[in-house]
Amino acid sequence: MSKQDRITPRTLKGFRDYPPELALPRERIIETARHVYRSFGYAPIDTPALEYLEILTGKGSEETDKQLYRFTDHGSREVGMRFDLTVPLARFAAQYAQQLGLPFKRYHIASVWRGENPQKGRYREFMQADFDTVGSTGVASDIETVVVLHTLLRACGFERFAIRINHRGVLDGVLDKAGLAGRSAPVLRALDKLAKIGPEKVAEDLKQTAEASATQIDAVLQFASLTGENATLLAEIQRLVAGNATGEAGLERLRETLTGVAASQIDPGGEAAVRIDPAIARGLDYYTGLVLETLLTDLPGIGSVASGGRYDNLAGLYTSQSLPGIGASLGVDRLLAAMEELGQTGAARTPADVLIVYFAEDRLADYLRLSATLRAQGIATELYPEPKKLAKQLQYADKRGFRVALIAGPDELARDECQLKHLATSEAISTPLADVVTTVRRLLDSI
Repeated sequence: MSKQDRITPRTLKGFRDYPPELALPRERIIETARHVYRSFGYAPIDTPALEYLEILTGKGSEETDKQLYRFTDHGSREVGMRFDLTVPLARFAAQYAQQLGLPFKRYHIASVWRGENPQKGRYREFMQADFDTVGSTGVASDIETVVVLHTLLRACGFERFAIRINHRGVLDGVLDKAGLAGRSAPVLRALDKLAKIGPEKVAEDLKQTAEASATQIDAVLQFASLTGENATLLAEIQRLVAGNATGEAGLERLRETLTGVAASQIDPGGEAAVRIDPAIARGLDYYTGLVLETLLTDLPGIGSVASGGRYDNLAGLYTSQSLPGIGASLGVDRLLAAMEELGQTGAARTPADVLIVYFAEDRLADYLRLSATLRAQGIATELYPEPKKLAKQLQYADKRGFRVALIAGPDELARDECQLKHLATSEAISTPLADVVTTVRRLLDSI
């Protein structure tokens, strides 16, 4: 092939590749999420990446409709690539409700696509790790959603984060009292941008999209700017929504959620807090109750790494059966970007702990037996594929991030022993082959 005919290897704008040093911590996040979700009784499902276009459009917001990847499949079917995992869940629940039984608790870890402007930690293809409960309106499901997120962030190694919660009922009550009840969708979409674009631009957005007056804009922004401890905010919100049935019901639900979170003994105060934030609106149109976002204390600029809320009417677009739902989504790639910036991903480029050096060309069978012995005892082990110089193989081990190198030349094998090299300290010890599993484990435990 001529140089002119070669295709330049490159990735599309807004998409990214994951080399081992990123794919490994990404998989750890996924494995952690799967473990936490299962521990609360959530069962796995999967759905297609493509849905009929009518399933997806008009479900999130005008913005998500614009960002939707859509095309005509085989000349006739109008289809789209899912922009989140909640809308496909609503379709799935409506389609299989009789077989699933209610309430139904599921988790789904998969990629979604949005044609939005790429940002730090935000790509056009990204992975979400969702968990949801369908078929219950009880406050216990609201509480559990917060508790699962708190447990998950802790399990991923974060101690300093804040789960910010609000309630669409409270927001609706405030808007109703401000005379904006019929314009809640554009108001909430504008309010959802507050942290990104600031109050002045939100005010402009409210004026243009919701035709809000200066007095109405001031009322919305004053509410959104409220700060303080949960008890203080509950009292202030009580004053603002007094006399509005929707607002008061939303406030009571917030109280019950916080009380339940405290009873769950997850330490909701301090560095990993669960706090009311009146500015949390969640711009998607399908939310009806509790809404929440999770911010990392040491990296607030990266945005929410996990968010969600209650959507009691979404499945009503597909069925007459009542299928209320609540859940949340961990942004796997957003969290990974945060871990990169905070130096929490590690440097390893291999999932194996031990490298067996291929020292003597005629002793391959011995090395294969050693590899099999270690793997049979649950120790991830790689055998170097060629009998190259020892220095080159150890250089490979260092570069990939192995923790232990097993070295056995003809003399060691004749004595039924080997050397184990602790790669972080360069310390080497000899051990009988009969004790190799025990000695490797002791070394790994000490690292």
